[in-house]
Amino acid sequence: MAVTSEAATAWKGSLFEGSGEVTFTSSGIGTFDVNWKARSEGSSSVTTPEELLAGAHSACFSMALSNALADNGTPPQSVDTTASVTFKPGTGITGSHLNVNAVVPGLDDETFQKIAADAKANCPVSQALSGIDITLEATLA
Repeated sequence: MAVTSEAATAWKGSLFEGSGEVTFTSSGIGTFDVNWKARSEGSSSVTTPEELLAGAHSACFSMALSNALADNGTPPQSVDTTASVTFKPGTGITGSHLNVNAVVPGLDDETFQKIAADAKANCPVSQALSGIDITLEATLA
């Protein structure tokens, strides 16, 4: 069964002076402000498309890695992933860096690195982002 998720953005004004709100309509988890200044300069109080994408990428990768580790017979105790998505004004989204720390009893680092690299390449969000550089830093705790 296919699942479709929705979010909606209401924007007012021009790109540089305007602002908008992104509402997660499928889950109802909330509405978040967006604007160009936050996107091009950073902000601690206004989200960006790249931050939202980073959330999607870190969640998708964590799920893919957890599944792959379980399929290997070494289910993880924990998987903690940060995705850092880079946006360059005038160029666009240039990359996503995945930094994962996992606790996986009974697994050697070489096998963990191989499984993590495969999860990076094959998680659906990574595949959707195939036009950008995706890097991985994986640590087995």
